[in-house]
Amino acid sequence: MTAPALPVTELTTLTERLHRDGIIGLPGAFDRDWVRRLGEDIDTAFAEARARPDGAVGRGPNRYYVEIHPEQLRGFAELASHPWITAVAEAVLGPDYRIVEVGFDVPLAGAVDQPWHRDFPMPEETARERRLTSLAVNVTAVDTEPDMGPFEIAPGTHWDDGTGFDHGMFPPRSAYPRYRELAARKFPRMGDISIRSALTIHRGTANHSAKSRPVLVLGLDAPGAGNDARHDTAVTREFWAALPDSVRAHLHCPVVDVLRPITQKHTIEGLVMGDAG
Repeated sequence: MTAPALPVTELTTLTERLHRDGIIGLPGAFDRDWVRRLGEDIDTAFAEARARPDGAVGRGPNRYYVEIHPEQLRGFAELASHPWITAVAEAVLGPDYRIVEVGFDVPLAGAVDQPWHRDFPMPEETARERRLTSLAVNVTAVDTEPDMGPFEIAPGTHWDDGTGFDHGMFPPRSAYPRYRELAARKFPRMGDISIRSALTIHRGTANHSAKSRPVLVLGLDAPGAGNDARHDTAVTREFWAALPDSVRAHLHCPVVDVLRPITQKHTIEGLVMGDAG
């Protein structure tokens, strides 16, 4: 499956929106059969992770995050080489951007509202130069319905000064009315992707349905951003050899004989209890 390259004018529009809002949506990036396979792979990885200690980390009641190795996804090469993703990554992070994270979030039935948050503190380069040094690509594995706890984001807040945030990530409750006023709920369908700054204030909302809402996360860094220290991605020699050169150029991770199960490192303590504020 090969998508056409982004026209220069469209790429310019997307990057301008990303810098303004902190998030862009790209509909129809993948066909539904590709996404069904993605959903199967997520289900398999989620069951395996929950069956061992520290295989999945809580992000609130009935809400989990799991980091995985790239080869646990049959469609990893197609994802990492999709021209919409690579064009935006190169334009924002530079031609030597790095793939540092592959994982997924799963809000199950009964997940509650998360507190408003960033995924990590604002880097100095962003605070000083208004330069984004990382991006998160999200791919939903299901058609998102209003009762499934949709993702909610406050556009433009990736530039907010976080010096008064708890751990640099959690704004004070006095800021919540502003985020609620700005908030946009997202209802992506199978095949859609979004690209966002993890600094944009966001939260998962309460899942009132009986369904889960798994979402893949592909984390991208500019060189030197340092988020790779939070992750343990690795690939086997056989998998590495089969990847296109264009993907290998951005996948800076150990190449090993045998993969070891990942013990989750990127815990966010402030999300464990949830907060309906």
